[in-house]
Order: sequence, then structure tokens, then C-alpha cells
Amino acid sequence: MKLNIAVLPGDGIGPEIIAQALRVTEAISKKFGHELTYKYGIVGACAIDEVGNPYPDATHELCMASDAVLFGAIGDPKFDNNPNAKVRPEQGLLAMRKKLELYGNLRPVTTFPSLIHKSPLRADLVEGADFMCIRELTGGMYFGRPQGRSEDGNTAYDTCVYTREEVERILHLAYKYARLRRKKVTVVDKANVIATSRLWRQIAQEIEKEYPDVETEYMFVDNAAMQIIQWPKRFDVLVTENLFGDILTDEASVITGSMGMLPSASIGVHTSVFEPIHGSYPQAKGKNIANPLATILSAAMMFEYAFALMDEGSFIRKAVDASMEAGVVTEDIASNGKAYSTSEVGDWIVDYIEKN
Repeated sequence: MKLNIAVLPGDGIGPEIIAQALRVTEAISKKFGHELTYKYGIVGACAIDEVGNPYPDATHELCMASDAVLFGAIGDPKFDNNPNAKVRPEQGLLAMRKKLELYGNLRPVTTFPSLIHKSPLRADLVEGADFMCIRELTGGMYFGRPQGRSEDGNTAYDTCVYTREEVERILHLAYKYARLRRKKVTVVDKANVIATSRLWRQIAQEIEKEYPDVETEYMFVDNAAMQIIQWPKRFDVLVTENLFGDILTDEASVITGSMGMLPSASIGVHTSVFEPIHGSYPQAKGKNIANPLATILSAAMMFEYAFALMDEGSFIRKAVDASMEAGVVTEDIASNGKAYSTSEVGDWIVDYIEKN
């Protein structure tokens, strides 16, 4: 099979972790006889520095011409600490989501036996937890207009907007994946207070009738935030709007023991994007200490969701599990032993793929 991907390393640790995920992608492609081609694009702070635009037209054209996008991270402290900056790296991420119509963000939350002790929750609560957060990605408050500040700067406003089409699309996606899992969907909203949430709940109650084989429950977002901590194993597929999803997925990511272990996929109308959830981690930039496993697991999701190559994705997961069992991990998850560098972890996993 011909695999044509766009590679967007981005900012911070992005280039380092993407380098290892790309090496794994190359090793798997060679092992299974696929023809891999890829081209690099700029995005985020590095793109602002180079061309003044965090998501240049050339990068968008590259993404549109590719079968999948492997993406690192966006963000730089020099913009975070400047509230008056006219252009920000994160605007590139929002533009990419909007232009590629990346309407659904999939974040699997799974536990790793060797990391249970690092979870802030008791082992009996998190051991065996396995659920999928599906976040609507192109609507809601992040994209609603009007948005801005008053002329005197003392009042700010954001608008949350959703259409029936946007809500239906993400709900159908949630039910699709629930049918492949344990057939349970939790719709998260704030329908007791917010008008857009009442639209979400109305449409969900209509759509659930089309999926009689899937159990549907409804939960207010504050209750969901509590229950993710109290009973993470009760969830299967959790679907919600953009802002709620942003918050809940970061909360859920931590309970597994390390944010550096979790991948994501953003499903699009055009080209889908695969990326780790942990961000640019600028403090580690250039130090070769960042954990590449979430990015490598994002590459596994790319094989599965972009190319329907399930064996290839499974083999990458097997290699990652083996590296963790062997203790070949970076300093963030190392315990009572040597911490390996970003590139050393990549070396070990590539070697495992080539020899097994």
C-alpha cells in the first residue's frame, strides 16, 4: 500500500518526538511491505518566525494532498507570556482544525500495568480503565463569533455556537466507535444551564433511537468530571462539545499515570491528524529527554484510522508495551532504574520491530 503523509513537527519537543515516531513508521512500513512517502511542513511558533503565519497556505496544501498528518506540538513561552501578541501559535492549530474540518478528536484513555503506581488514584480504581473521549473540535466557544474585548479593554466576550449538523456528525461518530467497543455512550453536556447543551441533548435523544444496540446515558459536565475520578472504569465512549472536551480529556489523561503516554486522532472531512496530547513542553526542548511514546502510539492510530491497517497499529502497540516492560523509558516514567533518552527509546522500539 502507498502511504503518503504530511509531517508537521511544530514547536518545543515536537521535532524530537516526531523524529522517533517517523522512524517507527518507516520500520513498520518496511516490515509490512508498504511504500511510504512523506513531506515536512511548518506550523505554530516556528511558522510565525519564518513566514508570519502559524498555519501557512503551503502547509495547508501539503495536508490536503496527503493521506494523513503526523503532528508534533504547538506552543512557545514567548507568546504565552505576551498577552498583546497579535498572532499566536495556537491560532495555527485552530486554523488547521477548521480548514481540514477536523470535527472529531478521539482520545483513548488506557492504563499500562507498569504505570499504575504513578497514577494519582488508587490502583483498584484505575487498573483496567479503558475508555474513549470523543470531543467535537470545530464548533463551540473556540470558534463562535462575536469574540473579543471592548474598546476600553475591561470587558471580554466569547460566543458558544452549535448547529444541528455539527452535533449530529459528532454523535454519529461516537455511536460508530461505541459499536466497535463495549456499546455504551455517555453524552456530556450542561443542559440544565446552557442553550447549546439543550440542543445537544435534544439531538442525542433523537439519534440514540437509531442505535438500539448501544446503551446511552446523559451526564452533566460537572458530574462527569467527578465520576472520571471516582469510577473511571464505568465509561466506554464519552462524547461532548469542544470546551468541555478540552478540559475533561486532560483530566482523564492524568489518571493513567502519565500524560506522555496518550495519543490522539482528529478525524476530518479531508485529511485526519494524529498527535500526542501533551503539548510542546518547552522546558525539555532540545534536551533529548521527552517521552516519545504518545507520538509513537499516535502513529499506531494513524495506521489504524487513516489506512485501516490494524495489524500494523497492533504491532506498534506491542513494541511500546515491550519497551515499557523492559524498562526502556524516559525519565518521566522511569522508576528505580535507568532513564533512557528520547532517541534511545526510539532505537529500542525500531530494533524490536526489525527483529520480531
